[in-house]
Amino acid sequence: MSDIVFNGVGRVFDQSGSPVVALDSIDFTIRDREFVAVVGPSGCGKTTLLRMAAGLDFPTAGSVRVGGEIVRGPGPDRTLIFQQFALFPWKTVRQNIEFGLICAHKSREDREAAVRRYVDLMGLEGREEAYPHQLSGGMQQRVAIARSYALDPDVLLMDEPFGALDAQTRVVMQEELIKLARISPRTVMFITHSVEEAVYLADRVVVMTKRPGRIREIIDIAEIRSRERWGERHVEETMDLESFVHLRTAIWKRLREDGLAAAANL
Repeated sequence: MSDIVFNGVGRVFDQSGSPVVALDSIDFTIRDREFVAVVGPSGCGKTTLLRMAAGLDFPTAGSVRVGGEIVRGPGPDRTLIFQQFALFPWKTVRQNIEFGLICAHKSREDREAAVRRYVDLMGLEGREEAYPHQLSGGMQQRVAIARSYALDPDVLLMDEPFGALDAQTRVVMQEELIKLARISPRTVMFITHSVEEAVYLADRVVVMTKRPGRIREIIDIAEIRSRERWGERHVEETMDLESFVHLRTAIWKRLREDGLAAAANL
């Protein structure tokens, strides 16, 4: 089991000698092989939560567990995908994808098999010997995703992975990620500012409040997606469905209410 459990998580930062409460009493679980998106106002602590799951930050209250174990640092069971592609510019597509496998001391045969599999799944055929500067932003992010999946992690932690892409490329990448998640499911924590993206991709959407970040609501989408076969439609067709519009509007309403409340207290 590779669930992620946030239990009573709080995080206080020191800012010029004064405590700043970033997160307060966060309780939720991302189940094994579930895709959960987290949305909320800027500064609400979304990325801090993801960093805690990655073992790059730690709570000042409560605990974070992955696969039943308290997170005490990074581990091979988890990989991160960032908004910036973080590819090695001096390495080819093939070399970038197999880099982590070399570090993990995988055999040449295993490395070649993994590269072939994810080059194919991510539509990178014919670009294996290209360097990052020869690729579009969308292609570079495909390489980053392929590199993460090639490591065969239990957990994928994705921080605004499509935020730097243009609108058209972003839609294409959303469709590709849905296909990949169906073929090779993982436990996914996906941070985004886009409500539409969250509703389209996730099994559940966690809606956070302004700082200090708390869980305002968790919205279940998996049943509706399955019943109406969202995955068999293109993004634009799905976003025109009444069920999609209803969920998107409901989440925006929560975020807007929180924003208005914050403005009233200024």
